[in-house]
Amino acid sequence: LSAISTLNPGLGKSILDMHVHVAGLGYGGSGCFINREMRKNYRFPFYLMAMGTNEEELQQHGDAFLFQKISRNIAQSANVAGAVILALDGYVENNGELNKEKTQIYVPDAYVARETKKYADLYFGASINPNRDDAVERLRLAQKNGAVLVKWIPSIMNIDPADPRHLPLYRAMAERNIPLLSHTGTERSFTGSQDELADPQRLKLPLEQGVTVIAAHIASTGKNQGQKNFQRILPMLRRYSRLYVDISSLTQINKPGCLARAVSKKYVVERMMYGTDWPLQFFPLISPWYHIRHISLSHAWQISGIQNTWDRDAALKAAYGLPDSVFRRSSEILLRKNAED
Repeated sequence: LSAISTLNPGLGKSILDMHVHVAGLGYGGSGCFINREMRKNYRFPFYLMAMGTNEEELQQHGDAFLFQKISRNIAQSANVAGAVILALDGYVENNGELNKEKTQIYVPDAYVARETKKYADLYFGASINPNRDDAVERLRLAQKNGAVLVKWIPSIMNIDPADPRHLPLYRAMAERNIPLLSHTGTERSFTGSQDELADPQRLKLPLEQGVTVIAAHIASTGKNQGQKNFQRILPMLRRYSRLYVDISSLTQINKPGCLARAVSKKYVVERMMYGTDWPLQFFPLISPWYHIRHISLSHAWQISGIQNTWDRDAALKAAYGLPDSVFRRSSEILLRKNAED
């Protein structure tokens, strides 16, 4: 099956997945690490399995072996042509110091920049904690190395997007036209999180400085100030023309009805960008059979037979009736800007 070519005939192999994670244990000089608490957590072996690897393989081939695996799977996709691989900066204290004990997963910019350059279908997504004293200089270096965006998970990185101390970085991002991809909503993929920091309304400050902001997961989970985060982001989409949302993770079993709710609002669909949140896109976390209230049985049956994980994810989201523009928007915003630069 050619996946969404059946559901969206005009797309072909053209989609950019703008939300792909990697991790590592420092093998091969990657500079990655996972803290003690996360290493002992039940999530650790689960994530290795999700990435299709194990500690022995990483030790033998190096952490960078994951990039080869991702590129190989994308090459076999009928619809996805490329992916943005996301670095992940650490928990940085307000004094600018990296706290390694509180940093659950660390994936350095230099490592992701170096490895993505080896593959024509992989792109560099930087991660710069604004609490760092040299955040603006790190942004300049990231852009020089080809970064197409900056990624944050505020709730595990000790980032308050509304903190005016970050204004110099926001102004530099706006000037350089580098988008911010920031997690919104509750965070349950890690051992602990400060969920109030992922309130979508905290993203008003970068938006007001002219930064293009992509709210990951459309703030689909959790509450702040007694209001659901999804409701908190809706008026922002009407107010800020530079605010976009990604649809990564919205088909997971723990988010029932989230994509259907978002698709029902035309002005939300007009700001959607395609992403997967790889490696969290496999059974039993995701299955078309969880969605038969919203998609047809024939589509569920067709999608369940698709072997390539990227094609299966795209087909499931397309079955919700998303227009082709949603699947094109990631490359239009991220790669066109990069080509112009």
